[in-house]
Amino acid sequence: MSAPALDNLDAIRKIDKSNMLQFCTDAAKHYTGAIKNAEKIKLNYPIPANIIVSGMGGSGISGELLKDYVRNKATVPVEVNKYYSLPAYANKKTLVLLVSYSGDTEETLSAFLEAINRKCMIYCVSSGGTLLKYAEKLSVPHLQVPDGMPPRAALPHMIVPLLKCIEKIGWAPKVAENLSETTKLLEKISRENAPEKPAKSNFTKTLATNAYGTAPVVYGFGVYRSVAMRWKQQFNENSKIPAKWEIFSELNHNEIVGWEKPRQLAKRYTAIFIRDKTEPIGIRSRIENTQTLMQPTISKMSEVWTQGKCNLAKMLSTVLVGDFVSVYLALLRKVDPTPVNSISLLKEKIERNKIKEKTISALEKLAAT
Repeated sequence: MSAPALDNLDAIRKIDKSNMLQFCTDAAKHYTGAIKNAEKIKLNYPIPANIIVSGMGGSGISGELLKDYVRNKATVPVEVNKYYSLPAYANKKTLVLLVSYSGDTEETLSAFLEAINRKCMIYCVSSGGTLLKYAEKLSVPHLQVPDGMPPRAALPHMIVPLLKCIEKIGWAPKVAENLSETTKLLEKISRENAPEKPAKSNFTKTLATNAYGTAPVVYGFGVYRSVAMRWKQQFNENSKIPAKWEIFSELNHNEIVGWEKPRQLAKRYTAIFIRDKTEPIGIRSRIENTQTLMQPTISKMSEVWTQGKCNLAKMLSTVLVGDFVSVYLALLRKVDPTPVNSISLLKEKIERNKIKEKTISALEKLAAT
């Protein structure tokens, strides 16, 4: 497919069999539903000494986004856990927020068991599965979210409950107001980048076309650290291609040297810079000088300028732009964006280790006492 072919709705439907594009165009609706559902959250814990968000993949990215959003608001450390175990410091003064859309992510279940044994304060977010089952059995506070979605498409239902938890602690008093701005902006982004919008006036179709045939490198900064990470993950899962992400100004202390003499390698990459009109002057100088240094060697560069007023709206709307780009790139490559066969195959293979089985057995024993 070429850029004009992305305007062929029949061709799109034939490739996008599970309609991943619909999750992009309906993003605002999903956030509205998530906001309503999250009103059920009750968090009757004292102010924690620290917070750990434990989750993987399309669920765990919600923790990364939360961490960046509250960086200048939270008065205690907020960490994202990507391991089977919790950090050594986790104890009864730690609030552990467990996010697993399926409820069957073995790393998250293992962390859940450890959080219980360490007597941490716990809150679970899941659509069902083992996590929800034992949260109910063990009377652990939890929120059930709608099921039936690919985990990466369920981001609204993962991130909004985390934001509500932080709001109830008292660190984000304007969450409701910021989410209102966010949903309105997401409606605008969806209209401007919908499949019905022609490629010549559709930014995400244009960006996908520019990245076609290359491995994207996404550069973020500040609160857009996690946004760049999400873009990378969506290129992996939706577009089925290798991708990477880096952040300013760290990349100026290592990554930039990699573009000095890459020779033919540079033609295999597209650099995508996330920009913000209010970016600090130090960051702006670094971005623009980095672009100048890269210009002679890399063949493709693009900029994505954030929209919105509050950081939450800027972050989540830029996430949506990346979601659209990754799906359109999948369509250009004539691959269905929804299936993640490698992940499914890997899960089948690691089941032989029986780690999840042992965790469930331990949870069952706790539930029986």
